[in-house]
Amino acid sequence: MFYHAYEHYLESAFPYDELRPLTCDGQDTWGSFSLTLIDALDTLLILGNVSEFQRVVNVLQEGVDFDIDVNASVFETNIRVVGGLLSAHLLSKKAGVEVEAGWPCSGPLLRMAEEAARKLLPAFQTPTGMPYGTVNLLHGVNPGETPVTCTAGIGTFIVEFATLSHLTGDPVFEDVARKALKALWKNRSDIGLVGNHIDVVTAKWVAQDAGIGAGVDSYFEYLVKGAILLQDKELMAMFLEYDKAIKNYTKFDDWYLWVQMYKGTVSMPVFQSLEAYWPGLQSLIGDVDNAMRTFLNYYTVWKQFGGLPEFYNIPQGYTVDKREGYPLRPELIESAMYLYRATRDPTLLELGRDAVESIEKISKVDCGFATIKDLRDHRLDNRMESFFLAETVKYLYLLFDPDNFIHNDGSVFDVVITPYGECVLNAGGYVFNTEAHPIDPAALHCCRKRKEEQWEVEDLMREFYSLKKNKKFTLKRASEHGEEESATGPRDASSEKGGEKRSSKKSSHSLLSCPSQSFNSKLAVLGQVFLDNT
Repeated sequence: MFYHAYEHYLESAFPYDELRPLTCDGQDTWGSFSLTLIDALDTLLILGNVSEFQRVVNVLQEGVDFDIDVNASVFETNIRVVGGLLSAHLLSKKAGVEVEAGWPCSGPLLRMAEEAARKLLPAFQTPTGMPYGTVNLLHGVNPGETPVTCTAGIGTFIVEFATLSHLTGDPVFEDVARKALKALWKNRSDIGLVGNHIDVVTAKWVAQDAGIGAGVDSYFEYLVKGAILLQDKELMAMFLEYDKAIKNYTKFDDWYLWVQMYKGTVSMPVFQSLEAYWPGLQSLIGDVDNAMRTFLNYYTVWKQFGGLPEFYNIPQGYTVDKREGYPLRPELIESAMYLYRATRDPTLLELGRDAVESIEKISKVDCGFATIKDLRDHRLDNRMESFFLAETVKYLYLLFDPDNFIHNDGSVFDVVITPYGECVLNAGGYVFNTEAHPIDPAALHCCRKRKEEQWEVEDLMREFYSLKKNKKFTLKRASEHGEEESATGPRDASSEKGGEKRSSKKSSHSLLSCPSQSFNSKLAVLGQVFLDNT
């Protein structure tokens, strides 16, 4: 399926963004970046095609230019272009690309990702920190640009932007992404819900429907994935608060409806196909039973139509007028992949098989796979979205390939030497961005000096000695010249003497032998000596 679509894109549509499969030509949709090529790049590696991955990396380096007078979606450019380039950058060594010295903290794909992301930064210059939805890649935000942006278009940056900040050392990306996330949190309703569209200048909600689907979806997804990627308890706490409100006000019989964000009254009793990511997200926080029940509801809709209609009226059990299409979206398959990793339930493989059969039977045409315009009569539309190769085929493949490197449990890994020391990569635990571009979380620890470590240790020491606020202690660190440096101020002669006495007392047995030792002796094994002045 992948190659039928990919090869026809190359033959008929490249360098345009997308393939038009009914007329066998191409069109630009989200900018003019050869988008399908960027989006499909990491899928090539997941399928094991290193030679084509290497060829495409060279093509993109030569052919993609972001200095163009084009109005681009800030959200779509981030998830597809920045996300796709970051993922390919981090996977390039695995794909046999000759990486430059300093990788993964430098490299041509990383520079391209950074350049694309910098073009998006002007959108964040608003009084609230929430970004505009569209930016001109050459001129910034257009003077007449609407200030109304959807919630997902504000809260779907932390995965890509934090990764960029950690790899490049420039904090601006993570900072703007966090500020936008927090602005949404601050503007939630009294009952804990967010609406669909907000004015980024005034912070007034324009569309007040609250739910888990279109316009909101990936905001919730990125709170969880950002929390996992960055080990950030605050982001997870935000999500768990939202999760409570969502269960309280929008959940009925394992379906999720749309409600008014201030009152909690039902506004639309519909299921949208974009909501099908939710069971996968629930599985990531360990809520597997609820996830399976909701997944099975969604799967009944798939079986009814051979795909998920964009909108499905739950009480009537049928499609909604003008929303009968299925553009080959990945969300239900994505949830099946996550849930299969968690449960090994064969029902999930049956959904995978049904998806393959439906897509092959209904949407396959001579030049690729076409969007299904109407699931009732299987009419087709002349479009193949880039997410078909980035996400739909990838999640299907990963569902049926339990031994793929993406599913690595940490039993194998690579060690690379960076300018900042040794670094472990490719050990698994990949975090997929919302366009299914996998980010290696270990890479975020490769490119920074260990400034934080001394403060982490200081916190440990505080706990260990239960220091009262009025007591001070000095944190000593061995410098490169063998002298001791104080991390918290001028040297204290008395504490140094005390330290000498204590270390001579302890020297009677090896630091690594069994007798119980004081905390500072254990840390001295690491070549660092910590002394308190008690």
